Amino acid sequence: MFDTPIPVTRLHAFASDNAEGLQNAAYLLGGRPWLRRCQRLLQDLAQPGPVTRRMRREAKAQHALLMLEYGHDPESPEAEFFFAVDPTDPCVEEICLLADGLLECLEQESEHV
Repeated sequence: MFDTPIPVTRLHAFASDNAEGLQNAAYLLGGRPWLRRCQRLLQDLAQPGPVTRRMRREAKAQHALLMLEYGHDPESPEAEFFFAVDPTDPCVEEICLLADGLLECLEQESEHV
């Protein structure tokens, strides 16, 4: 039998390298529900193999959270978290870097689909 390598994508590596920051950002911007979603995605990406549609969809949702797309609707649960963040807090820069890195991974994933 031939041993075939199990694919590990840039998204897998990014998730592994930035797991703590992604979880902190998810909790800060969306509370426990988003933290749990982030943790499920990180668990999925901790396993080698192709990125599934569900993982890609969840990574896109996490990116949208990092980009504050859910915080602009005052009726959304995320709005309360969004408005609680001080724009001068150093975590904002880290969130921006995470969003940029995640977007790069998602763009690379879409090129290979």
